[in-house]
Formats: sequence, structure tokens, C-alpha cells
Amino acid sequence: MSSLANNPLKQYFRRPAVHLKLPSGGKYYDDSVIDMPTTGELPVFPMTAIDEVTIKTPDALFNGSAVADLITSCVPNIKDPWRINNVDLDAILIAIRAASGSANLEIETNCPSCKESSTYGVNLINVLGTMQAPDYNQELEVNELKVKFKPLSYKEMNDANMAQFELQKIFVALQEVEDEKVRLQKTQEALKNVTDLTIRILAMTISHIRTPQTIVTENAFILDFLTNCDKLAYNAIRDYQAKLKDKTALKPLEVKCIKCQHDYQQPFTLNATDFFG
Repeated sequence: MSSLANNPLKQYFRRPAVHLKLPSGGKYYDDSVIDMPTTGELPVFPMTAIDEVTIKTPDALFNGSAVADLITSCVPNIKDPWRINNVDLDAILIAIRAASGSANLEIETNCPSCKESSTYGVNLINVLGTMQAPDYNQELEVNELKVKFKPLSYKEMNDANMAQFELQKIFVALQEVEDEKVRLQKTQEALKNVTDLTIRILAMTISHIRTPQTIVTENAFILDFLTNCDKLAYNAIRDYQAKLKDKTALKPLEVKCIKCQHDYQQPFTLNATDFFG
């Protein structure tokens, strides 16, 4: 039996088509997550036929394994895709699509002035150049406390998305409950679950809370604090984290309407299902 290592077709295997510098610079990862080249740029390979099938599998998309497997296949220097953070995830997915021969993405947009619908081409390589990472070294001062934040990992993001999806199903099911008293009771329970989930997600974005006496890193202690602190302290932490999150978001596109020449901004987001569909 021939050894695959001696396959004469090996020289025709896929090769890196894009070299990606992560928005974070890779500073949030150790060697168990990324084998970072000395250049600081990750080689990104085109998708295979198997990747194309995997990324279109509904169950694999829902539980996050499709995206994790895609990253492992196309960016082999990433050893643990589940620990890639939200700062870098979009950039990695954009680079994979660009490496796979789809550096241009067409989106539908509607002019807010004349309501004309048109197709707008987006150069993904140019988008990569605009992506930045926020400064997570800065601590937020809240009274005597200093709060330091961190980006969420892909695993944390995926778990949160799945939990939110389950809550959405509960609200949909509540519409079928005919007994108004029962519906009200279950709605209140569901709203409490939404609040609890929101606080849990916020706790996961906190690296530590520094008090005058110690530094608290335990997630359970931080979650307990967020649940029991006063509203002003909670809102300050929530709003600061929201600002950090906004800095990682893809910038809106500057669009000129082809019909009325009106200039406007078009929100630009990524969805794995549509992005690789």
C-alpha cells in the first residue's frame, strides 16, 4: 500500500492564498491556541469540498462545530478555534472567504432617500484593513473598584447564542398559551431568565475586579457582584463593555445611491450561513 506521504500529487494541494494579521495581534493567546509564525501573519488556505459541505450543515452551524472545523481546516496554525476571541473571529472568517476565491461580497442595500434597491460590492481585503481591536488593558473605575475586561472566546459566544435561541423559543411558545394568568406568570419567568443570561454574559467579559485589598478573578464572585451591586455601578460596567464591543464591530459601509446619488451608511454584519452559503 502506498504511503500518502509519497503522494506525487502533493505538490498540487491547496496553498495559502491570504496571510492574515489578527486585529488583536495575537496577544491574547498562548502556544496552545495559536502557533504564531515569526512574521505575525497566519497563512490562510482555501476551503476544500468537505469544508463547503460542513459549513452548510444546519446542525453543525447551530452548535458551532462547523465554524470551528472550518477554521481548523483553513487556518492550521490555529490549534484551538474554540478559544479564538470575538476580536479576531470575523477577520478569520473574512480571510477564509477571500482565500477561497471570494474576495468580493455582494450585498443588497436600500437607499433611505429614494428607496431604490441595489447591489453593492464589498472588497473583503479592504475590510480586513479597517478592523481594529479595542484596548482591554484600560481598567474602568467604579467607586473604589477597578474593572478590567477581556474579549469573549468563540466557545463563550456560541454558548451564549444557543442559550439566547432557547429563550427565544420559549417566548414564541408563550404566544400559544391561552390562559392569560399562566401566560403572564411564564412571561415573567422568561424575562427573569433573559436578565440572568445577560448578567452571566457580562460577567464572562470581565477579567478581574480590583478592590483596595485584593484582585478578584473568580467568575462566580464576579457574577455574584453584578447580581447584587447597585444599578449605577452595574450600568457603568455594562455601558463600558458595550463600547468595547462596538469597537470590534465591522464598520458600516459608505454607499452612494446609483439612482439619486444620496450618500448613506449601510450596516455590515457577518452571518456564517449567508457568508459561506
